[in-house]
Amino acid sequence: GLVIDGRSLEHVLHDSLQNIFLELTEKCRAVVCCQATPLQKSVLVRLVRNKLKAMTLAVGDGANDVSMIQVADTGVGISGQEGMQAVMASDFAISQFRHLRKLLLVHGHWCYTRLTNMVLYFFYKNVAYVNLLFWYQFFCGFSGTSMTDYWILILFNLLFTSVPPIIYGVLDKDVSAEMLLQLPQLYTM
Repeated sequence: GLVIDGRSLEHVLHDSLQNIFLELTEKCRAVVCCQATPLQKSVLVRLVRNKLKAMTLAVGDGANDVSMIQVADTGVGISGQEGMQAVMASDFAISQFRHLRKLLLVHGHWCYTRLTNMVLYFFYKNVAYVNLLFWYQFFCGFSGTSMTDYWILILFNLLFTSVPPIIYGVLDKDVSAEMLLQLPQLYTM
C-alpha cells in the first residue's frame, strides 16, 4: 500500500510527476491520501478518471468532500456528524461506512442486471411495434393510413413502458443478497 499526506500530494499533482505517481499507484493494492485539501481530492479523482480511464467512486462525509464527490463518476455521501453537504451532493447516501459493501456488491449488481435487461426489453418493444407498422403498410398498399387510434397507441406505450419495468424492478433478483455478499467475485462480471 501507499500512504501519502497532503503536503506530498501537492508536489505529486504537478504535471511533471503525475505519470510517475499514477504508475506507482497502479502497482499498489491500496492508496491512502490523508490530510488532503478539498481541491487536492477533486484533482486526484479527476486525474485517475481521465488518465487511467477508470470508473471512479468517491465516498465522503462532510463539506470538504463535496468537490471530490461531484468530480467522481459515482458519489456516495455518508450522513453523520459533519452535516449533510456530502449527502446532498452525492448520487447515493448511506448512514454508515459499513453499508458501502452492500451498496456496491448487492444493489450495484441488481441495478446493473435490471438496467441491461430493461434496455433489451425496450428494444424488443419498439422493434415489435415498428415491424407491425411495416407489415401493415404492405396490407394497405402503402397508402399512409393510420393503423391504430391515438388512444390505443397511448395505452400501448403506457402499459408496456410502465408496468413491466415496475414489476421487473420489484421482483427480479437473479442472485440472493447473501450469495452476493459471500462471493464478491460476482461483482467483476
